[in-house]
Amino acid sequence: MGIRFKLVILNFLQFFIWGAWLLSFGKYLASTLHFDGRQIGSLFMTLGIASLFMPGIIGLIADKWLSANKLYGILHIVGAVLLVIIAHTTSYGQLYLVVLFYLMLYMPTISLAFTISYILLERENYDIIKTFPPIRVWGTIGFIIAVWIIDLLGWGLKPLQFYFSAFFSVILGIYSFMLPDCGVNKSSQKTLKEALGLDALNLFTDKKMAIFFIFSMLLGAALQITNMWGEAFLHDFGKIEAFKNSFAVKHNGILMSVSQISETLFILTIPFFLKRFGIKKVMLMSMFAWFFRFGLFAIGSPVGWGLVALILSMIVYGMAFDFFNISGSLFVETEVSENIRASAQGLFLMMTNGFGAMIGAYGSGLVVKYYTDSVGMIHWDKVWTVFSLYALTIAVLFMIVFKYKHDPEKFANKTIMH
Repeated sequence: MGIRFKLVILNFLQFFIWGAWLLSFGKYLASTLHFDGRQIGSLFMTLGIASLFMPGIIGLIADKWLSANKLYGILHIVGAVLLVIIAHTTSYGQLYLVVLFYLMLYMPTISLAFTISYILLERENYDIIKTFPPIRVWGTIGFIIAVWIIDLLGWGLKPLQFYFSAFFSVILGIYSFMLPDCGVNKSSQKTLKEALGLDALNLFTDKKMAIFFIFSMLLGAALQITNMWGEAFLHDFGKIEAFKNSFAVKHNGILMSVSQISETLFILTIPFFLKRFGIKKVMLMSMFAWFFRFGLFAIGSPVGWGLVALILSMIVYGMAFDFFNISGSLFVETEVSENIRASAQGLFLMMTNGFGAMIGAYGSGLVVKYYTDSVGMIHWDKVWTVFSLYALTIAVLFMIVFKYKHDPEKFANKTIMH
């Protein structure tokens, strides 16, 4: 078995175990455990909390003390135990702590999977720029397949989804020990401050970069909203007699996975759009795409033109997600000095997947709770309208405040990584 195929398996399973529960988790919390919007929002907020500091800390350990693939395996095996505990936990307070602990272990494995891939490909003298992206795309495929399996088995409302994820987490943990050892660099001079990206904080003294990072945080708030509430929203249509047997209700996971399929296609268009239109226009496209993503959900329903609106929302998600995440990362790559690029990328992820995700998770939970009536019915049209207007407001403000002159040559030779 060649190293490329081994890494395809690694990346596939990395996101397969996440896809097995992430999209259905909000639906499970709302319909099975009967948590309110604030509680669900705070549970998803743990993803942002874990993303703030754990990837940097775990990365530092992998650099200096414990081989990346061995540390990766330990994290997934311990994570499997926590997934089993999640399956057994119904109390909000206890579940919050277990989910937080699990995500503190899982989130760093995403960057560790990249690190392992880079080290082993480089050792075999592969061109990482050409070789890694086709390997990484199998991660998205793994996520989609897991979503489909959970949906078709009808496990989205059951604890079985966590057992399923735990089983493959153990397999991935054991598998990582079978990979060539990545080794450590005991002479590494990297500090915790550098690992967390804190040495890039002086970028906030640059007005253009400060504005960029602030809007990255604000738009990052949108990234997890549909992961949190998408399936719960579609599932709730089942309470209406005319919709309860529709495809969108019975297989809401499959419908939601069209978003990830769109994501894999839109990523291919980024080089063209960046070179032609520049970072500001591409990020504006992302912001307006989020406006349409949420707005189409607001008018969507499981049948007729309502279903068309839902499908269009899934398609536009690819532009909303990729045009922000990838182009934002490339903007950082082209605008900062070489000696702090890694730290600046860490700061970008901290602002989006950390602070942004925390704001989006908890804030959206409050919105959902506000529009939940006395009998527990959520008025989803109003919820999605609020989210849509939020994205539109960010887009208009970004258009006015962010000043940037496009230079096509800056993006001519950049590689798209995802």
